[in-house]
Amino acid sequence: MNTEKPIPDAETRAKSVARLKEIVLMFDDLNMTLDEAISAFEADIRNSPRNRLKREKAKALFDAYKTK
Repeated sequence: MNTEKPIPDAETRAKSVARLKEIVLMFDDLNMTLDEAISAFEADIRNSPRNRLKREKAKALFDAYKTK
């Protein structure tokens, strides 16, 4: 039993390659969108009042330790 598929003609291969290139560009666009969303979320977390208070306390502790 022959399980090998025949090689498609040049036009079919060209269409497949063009479609794959489109898909890669769509994934690149999606990745950029997700990176921007992650960056925005990280900025929100960094600038949250709770996180800012923790950073200020840590800085105060470190400054107190340096002066000893």
